[in-house]
Amino acid sequence: MNQPSTSPTKQLTSRGRRTRQQLLDAAELVFGEKGFEASSIAEITQRANVALGTFYVYFENKHALFVELVAQLGERLRKTLSTAVKGKTTRLEKERAGFRAFFEFAGKHRNLYRIVRQAEFVDEAVYLDYYRKLAAAYARGLKASMEQGELGRFDPEVIAYALMGIADFLGMRFVLWNEPEQLERAVDEVVEFIAHGLRSPARLKERP
Repeated sequence: MNQPSTSPTKQLTSRGRRTRQQLLDAAELVFGEKGFEASSIAEITQRANVALGTFYVYFENKHALFVELVAQLGERLRKTLSTAVKGKTTRLEKERAGFRAFFEFAGKHRNLYRIVRQAEFVDEAVYLDYYRKLAAAYARGLKASMEQGELGRFDPEVIAYALMGIADFLGMRFVLWNEPEQLERAVDEVVEFIAHGLRSPARLKERP
């Protein structure tokens, strides 16, 4: 299995970093609209307003660009969620803020779903890395809340993936299917579900 990789940025000038990001932003649009296989480097550079030859200064090939794009989207999403829950004191406040932040991110990056799903077939390693890093950060927060007695004693990794699944489908339903006016109601419903589902009295005690 290939390992996820990204292209180096440390030696780039400010202008170079901007050009590189222009290519990534254009790739997000083109890959999302046409899919990886049907997308061309020429179209990506045209959308980025960058010369075709300049592409190879920053990326070895289309695959390298796609891998970097998925990795960057994952990093930006994790940072967005981390910022959203910062300063929140209770688990339910963090869940509400996290769900809202994910929906807002998905609304700004409407091709996120298509790109990540393609990653399973383009480069399985980067696909798995995207979800594993997201789940690991989520599980750490859930585990801390469990240890503080806010939540019942569950396997934090299992609950992290379960809640990620809920967020994924709600985002698809209320963001991609264009019913944003229902998002607040959806968040309320999810938080209510988490409050009563994860606070099961039988699970609030330590497992033997």
